[in-house]
Amino acid sequence: MPQPTDPDEDNLDDLPPARPVHYAEQSLLGALLLDPHRLPDIGDLDAGQFGNHAHGALFQAIRTVPPPDPEAHRLDPAWLNTVLGAARPNAPGLTASYLHTLIQVCPWPKHAPTYARMIRADHARRTLLMHAERLAQTSTDATLPNPAATTLAQADTLAQFLDSLAGQFAPHPGSLPRTVVPGTPGGRCREEALDEERLLLATATAHPAELKNMRWLQPDDFTLPLHATLWQCLTALDHYGEPVDPVTVLWEAQHRGLLADGLAPGDLIALVSTPVGSPEYWGERVLQRALLARAFDVGTRIAAYAQDPANTPHQLITGSRRALADLTTLRTRWHRSTSPPTPAARQPPSPAVSRAGPPPRATAGSTRALR
Repeated sequence: MPQPTDPDEDNLDDLPPARPVHYAEQSLLGALLLDPHRLPDIGDLDAGQFGNHAHGALFQAIRTVPPPDPEAHRLDPAWLNTVLGAARPNAPGLTASYLHTLIQVCPWPKHAPTYARMIRADHARRTLLMHAERLAQTSTDATLPNPAATTLAQADTLAQFLDSLAGQFAPHPGSLPRTVVPGTPGGRCREEALDEERLLLATATAHPAELKNMRWLQPDDFTLPLHATLWQCLTALDHYGEPVDPVTVLWEAQHRGLLADGLAPGDLIALVSTPVGSPEYWGERVLQRALLARAFDVGTRIAAYAQDPANTPHQLITGSRRALADLTTLRTRWHRSTSPPTPAARQPPSPAVSRAGPPPRATAGSTRALR
């Protein structure tokens, strides 16, 4: 994102251009200063859409000051002085010489609508970047009381902004971004996440009847491949109507090759033998982490698109919508996990199983060697 021009800078015409849009802003302002009657031709443009603060203040002054008589304007610069006086309270660095420079650098005043469209496009890119960065930041904010709901609300705000852009810029073929998105760095799994996954596996082994109500949880939601495969073992046993206990899970794990990697059978049995609370409670915790991680990835991907000035507005719209679609499946499963069951599916709660669970570190220490 460009650094805004200091409104107190006296030599605005000597500043290096931040980006190509700088020339578009100069050309539009020059066209309007030379021919103020072109203002209605440029469409819906706001001063806040300019990347240069002084340019935005000058544009606002042009919109505010009544236009001059065309014949008188060609002979007398009085209107230019009035515009300068209206703009300087918000941009003291503006000078009369800079206004004349703007007029001189404008290639074709009749192209003012195109210059305005370029300014709107660059503002759209900057605003999309802001929304994408906010989504990524929200998904990692540990202070939020309801991080999933807040993150999904931010994703909705981003989607609504994309809808508004779609109405402003006409679609065209070849609209996918070509930006190479850097992969999300794979850091170490947080201990809390691993503990919650272990507790889920152990509690689901102890209470397998809950598995049929947890189809909203998928192996890809786990942070550790070992835990993902063990979840597949549990759901496979439940699907085929086989008994579920630590020994049957061990047997199924052997068929899936888990023991071939040096995992000791006794360690695997210990991992699934420390149940605490309810499987659904821990499953929701695992799914929420997956949801937030996906939202972070989506925000990072869209931010990469928006940071690439080679992308046209429609490329940004199409690429960003596809990125948000990757969040849709997880979002649907999250709503299924947190929505109350229908009356027909509601079952009496088991007195031995509580949906709540204690802090995971209190009970999962015996299996940490399996990481």
